[in-house]
Amino acid sequence: MPNNAAVRLPQQRQGTSEQSGQSAQSEQSAQQREHRYDIDLMRLICSATIMLGHVGAQFILAAKNDPSGGAGSYWAGHVAEAINPFAVPMYFAIAGWAVLVGAPPRDTGKMWKRIVRNTVPLFAWTAIYLVWAWLRNRNDEPMTELATDSLFASVQPAYHLWFMYTYIPIIILLAFAMLIKAGQRPWRLGAVLLGIAVLPSVMTTVSEVTGHEMPTVAWGFGTYSLVYAVGGALLFALPRVSVRWRRALMLLLPLTMAGSLWYNTQIHYVMPNAHLFVAAMSSCVLLLISRIRVPEKRRPLLKKLAGAALGAYMVHVLFVEEVVRPLVSPDLSGPVAGLLLAGLVATVMTLSFAASLLWGRLNLRRLLG
Repeated sequence: MPNNAAVRLPQQRQGTSEQSGQSAQSEQSAQQREHRYDIDLMRLICSATIMLGHVGAQFILAAKNDPSGGAGSYWAGHVAEAINPFAVPMYFAIAGWAVLVGAPPRDTGKMWKRIVRNTVPLFAWTAIYLVWAWLRNRNDEPMTELATDSLFASVQPAYHLWFMYTYIPIIILLAFAMLIKAGQRPWRLGAVLLGIAVLPSVMTTVSEVTGHEMPTVAWGFGTYSLVYAVGGALLFALPRVSVRWRRALMLLLPLTMAGSLWYNTQIHYVMPNAHLFVAAMSSCVLLLISRIRVPEKRRPLLKKLAGAALGAYMVHVLFVEEVVRPLVSPDLSGPVAGLLLAGLVATVMTLSFAASLLWGRLNLRRLLG
């Protein structure tokens, strides 16, 4: 044994040196990696488009999702909603690209920072929305119950945060796989994934044993969200599509939106994210924006706004509820409803991004997104 150890010691030192060299090269390549301004643009588009959809939803609600309740508001809202479906799937696609291609985690510690960067704003904003609704006397249930439920799934009035309960597990799973591929042993990430996997059955068992109704669990992901993440990573990594393909995509994109309008008004509102129309629309938008060249003079502003996009998404429902809802009426003609919707969308976007940029200057980005 001593002799073997003596023989192996230089080899171990050499291996350590090689690993250090590879790590340095990896860090250097990461620093030299090209910044994808097209993905910054995509983040900005997704945040703005979701705001469009949520403002449009207020017009649909005002008409009670029935053209006889106010045709102008009904159709203005549904046209806005027909443009919106690609946005949430695109967030999954961006997440997949970031973990698998753009910035793969080098170690578990780096990944935990990403998880915290998403989890802290999720619960901070849930608390803000619950307190705000309590102050406005809008909570349908006691705030303590809503706060407990929010640990497991999104709650009213923070309904727009539902996708974070899927988004976070997806990035954990993809990072877990990437770290294993790199030869590491991410035990803590594996333990979190195991906990997410068994949590629904644990809650069901507790409910059956105690007789108390337990909160619904939304932590986890379905096939569609994982496919959007992995497929998005693949599509974002492709070269820029040819002019011929871009022309075809520009023809297909409005057809997918028309299909979404038909489905939402004739079949069921809201169309599921796993629908073929949503997948086709998301692919069209992704391929049209991916690798697009952003002029250099526009890049600083774009990067600044993209950095504020998550925070703007988090806060915008406050403005939808306080600014949009009181101004929307079912008794609007089509042109008036369309103009009002456009004005309200611009207002919500301006207020949301201004608020996000403000707390960014106050160094609150880690808390508020």
